[in-house]
Amino acid sequence: MANDYKQMNNDGPPNILLIVSDQQRYDCIGYSRDYPVKTPNIDRLASQGMWFTNAFTPIPLCCPARQAMLNGRRPESFGALWNYDITLKTSALEPTEYSWTKQIKELGYQMGYVGKWHVHPKYTPLEYGYDEYIGEMDYDAFRKKKYPQLSFQNGWLGEIDPVPLEDARTHWFAQKAIGLIKEFDQKKQPWHIQLDFPEPHLPCQPVEQFAQMYDPQEIPEWRSFRDEFVNKPYIQKQQLYNWNIENFTWNDWAPIVARYYAIISQMDDAIGKVLNTLETLGISENTIVIYTSDHGDMCGSHRMLDKHYVLYDDIVRVPLVIRWPKIILENTKCQEFVVHFLDLAPTILDILGLEQKEFFHGRSLVPLLQGKEISDWRQHAVSTYNGQQFGLYTQRMIRNNKWKYVWNATDIDELYDLENDPGELNNLIYEESCRPILKELRQKLYEELLKDGDDLVKNSWFDAQLLNNKKL
Repeated sequence: MANDYKQMNNDGPPNILLIVSDQQRYDCIGYSRDYPVKTPNIDRLASQGMWFTNAFTPIPLCCPARQAMLNGRRPESFGALWNYDITLKTSALEPTEYSWTKQIKELGYQMGYVGKWHVHPKYTPLEYGYDEYIGEMDYDAFRKKKYPQLSFQNGWLGEIDPVPLEDARTHWFAQKAIGLIKEFDQKKQPWHIQLDFPEPHLPCQPVEQFAQMYDPQEIPEWRSFRDEFVNKPYIQKQQLYNWNIENFTWNDWAPIVARYYAIISQMDDAIGKVLNTLETLGISENTIVIYTSDHGDMCGSHRMLDKHYVLYDDIVRVPLVIRWPKIILENTKCQEFVVHFLDLAPTILDILGLEQKEFFHGRSLVPLLQGKEISDWRQHAVSTYNGQQFGLYTQRMIRNNKWKYVWNATDIDELYDLENDPGELNNLIYEESCRPILKELRQKLYEELLKDGDDLVKNSWFDAQLLNNKKL
């Protein structure tokens, strides 16, 4: 890759702009052609690069997902099981561990981080290779000083933010990222900036301008909304009671979903301003732009809130766009299975001509970006979950184009025919006709977990569930 790159241009190493959103559903990007969310700037980015239709998170939880992205390994391998700042204690990725950001800084990259961090409770991006850091606490201080009388009243369900658009968090962070881009560009050295939006994580608080874009009466029901949890794990229905939403109808959910749509469109507008800056400065051609999210959001799907104790596509399937005009043709789609936060580190190292780390759990996407067919590419995605807020609950998922199997170690397993049941409503785990595919998926899941060093399958108490089908 390094030699190919050198032959293509004389502009030096590319800049790397990594834009990460928080709890952005794959099907709530306009380019997915699914639900009616307006994202013209992300759509434009996708049309100019590669859109991945089968990108999945290694874990649908904020902290361990971001830690995995920096390190290139599944979070369980370094002890990061759940968010470090909610109830139960857990490990976090220490600065002494490997991170690809420290490695590219050694190449002379200027390094800037703007937005949500959520990697370590004590250490900041400055201990992980970044030179500049503007975080959520900086925005909170700005807002408290400028709007000391403002406060939100509707909790996790969201509401309108009364501040002008330029002072909303989306656009404040975008302007800070733009400032760093301009500053770094003047020094004529390659740069990497991560812009990590806290949006559209609940509570969704769009400004009026974007809230008006979506009438709750015109928001379509999620295809999975009428789940009655028949033949489903106990914890799924219990979640409704944990959140006090067990009696919510679609009329209750529609305004919440409308605000989710609205804050996505607002974030998209902020992203557009950042992309326009690259074009104004004339550096788009030599800047790799990556847009993705840590995971999705239930937001009323299966009548649930947030993302816990399930591995539905609503939260494990994520948007992923990569634009780099030097090697990626416009308007291309990749249907291969990608585990995005495991594959990004090897991809970036490959682009920069650096050797891959033997401990990586992902692989470089560069051949896919170049349009090559890879005969041995993965045929499935694996995601994990370990519980937290409402108790420990161990889950492991394997998904291919037709089937999804979820191993719930202490409850009923799940098996979904995704071709005929895309909403994952009908659990086929006890269907006799599905026994062969169930056995096959359990074996493949075991092999994948063992390969990646998941301790869950390293003891006979558990591995018999997968290897010998000793599971009710």
